[in-house]
This record gives sequence, C-alpha cells and structure tokens, in this order.
Amino acid sequence: MKELSMQEQHELGLGGVAIGTAFENITDEQAHNILQEAWDLGIRYFDTSPWYGLTKSERRFGEFLRTKDKSDFLFSTKVGRLFTKVAKGEEPLTMWENPLSFDYYHDYSADATKRSIEDSLERTGLDSIDIVYVHDLSEDQVGDRYDYHMDIAKKGAFKVLSDYRDQGIIKAWGMGVNKIRPILDCMEAADPDICLSATQYSILEHEEAVDRLLPAVRKNGVKLVSGAGYNSGFIAGRDRYNYKPHIPKGMTEKRDKIKDIAKANGTDIITAAMHFVLAADEFAAIIPGASKTEQVAENVKAWKSSIPSDFWKELKAEGLIYEKAQTPS
Repeated sequence: MKELSMQEQHELGLGGVAIGTAFENITDEQAHNILQEAWDLGIRYFDTSPWYGLTKSERRFGEFLRTKDKSDFLFSTKVGRLFTKVAKGEEPLTMWENPLSFDYYHDYSADATKRSIEDSLERTGLDSIDIVYVHDLSEDQVGDRYDYHMDIAKKGAFKVLSDYRDQGIIKAWGMGVNKIRPILDCMEAADPDICLSATQYSILEHEEAVDRLLPAVRKNGVKLVSGAGYNSGFIAGRDRYNYKPHIPKGMTEKRDKIKDIAKANGTDIITAAMHFVLAADEFAAIIPGASKTEQVAENVKAWKSSIPSDFWKELKAEGLIYEKAQTPS
C-alpha cells in the first residue's frame, strides 16, 4: 500500500456494526465499555460507518477515540450514503434496532464523497481518517442501479479518494462490500490500497474468494480486511447468517462438524475461524464486532492462541475447507 502500514497490532480490530445496534439495542454505556475493553486489551484498529445505526456507531466510536492520541490507533469509516435529519419516528425501516433519527440516500459522486468525509470528521470529533471505504456499492445493496452507481463512483469517489491519499489527507482507500465483483471492478478502474471484504471469506464459505478474489488482489497489490469473518455471528452460534435470518442449507451441519473437530484438537471454532482468515496472505486484518465486553476478550484470546496443524489437515481431509485454501503454517 502506498502510505498505510498495517502492523501486527492492527491484525485484530473492532468492527462497529453491533455498536450501531444491528442485533440488539446497545446503550451508550455498553458501547463505551466495549470500546474500552478493546483498548485495554490492545486493539488499535477501529472500523465503523455512518450507516451503522444511522450515524450512531460513528458518533460512539468518535466519542471514545477522540480522547486518545491519534498516532496510537488506526481508524476507518465509509462513504456512499448521505444522511439528513428527520423527526423521531420518521426513520426509514432498516436493520438497526435503535437508530438515530436520520434518513439517507446513496451518492458516490465527488461532492458527496467530500461531504461524507467532512460529516464523519464532524460526527467523530477526530482530525483525520486513516482508511476510507466506498461502502455497499454492490448489487445486494443498490440492486439494478449497480452499474449506474459504479459509473458515478469511477468519476467521483474513486478519483477524490486517490487524490486525498496522494495529498496525505487519508492514508488509504478501497471498497467496503459484501460481494466480489465490486472489488474487481474497482481495481480495474482505479488504484485502491485495501478493501473491506465482508461475508466473502470465512472458514465456512470461501471457495469463490480463493478462486476469484485472492488472486486478483494479490496481482494488484491490494490488501484485504475481513468483515463478518464469523458470518455475522453464525459461527458463534447465533441464529443468523451474513446478517440475514435464512441459514443456507447444510451450513449448520458444517459448522457443527468443524466445532466438534476443533474441540477434539483442544481448540474452538471461534479461534479456528479467526486463524483461518488471517492465514491468507492477502488479509491484513479481521474486524469482528462485539455486543458484549466478553466477546472482545474472547476474540483477543483467540487471536493470541495457536492451533495444532493436525486440525487443518483433518478439515481438508474431511472436505470441510477448500483444498486450495491457505491454512496456518
């Protein structure tokens, strides 16, 4: 990457979806405690978005991080939506349990990108942003307007972010999406540094990413950050998969088999899921979210743990992970 150096201390970060009340109504005090626990345990990479909680998560991250020395942590947020204040009760129907009173619209133009960054700086109270991701510019979010928005982004957001990086205003930029195609399209049209790849690469589901995404980013010198590396909690036993209530056929059985093999090898599936992602050379970091301080502690413990090599051999022998997938050495 041109300016950003993802050090080992940034390998495990904290994502901001849960703090934005994605799955339950986390209070300000709970959010602060989660952030404090992450800081106390050594986490120094924090990722959020104005989308999470309709600006709530971003404000919560900012309230905590602006009390810290900016040189001590990496902070990333996202562009692609602009927000307007609405009356209480007039918020759009979203996945957030208790959002702030804002409406939004997608806009990937140059002016919107500049305004979004200015808004994020104002909301957080920070004086700079390290990484900016172009958020949710993918068919699962914008539907049949994907080509329309991508064309605007190529002329707008991509050029602005490259210019901001070259000026030193930000350190790096890339896509923050749930699909592979937008990352490939972005690399073809522009020069991103790092992309947030959510729901595309986990111990449960990774074949397409191994074949299509990882070779492409390696060729282009682009690094990846893993979002939803636990399939938004499914690996940890939650009744949801990649932010949705529908569980793909056979995935529960696959998860349970890996869980049993992990236990037999003296480890657990969370530790396995984290180390699987980080074993791929293309991934610089993983950023699981947390709705409780205990989850932060569990993630840090998993990060610092090791797994017997026989575990990975058994998973491949059982056909539970793709034969071409990288595993820890």
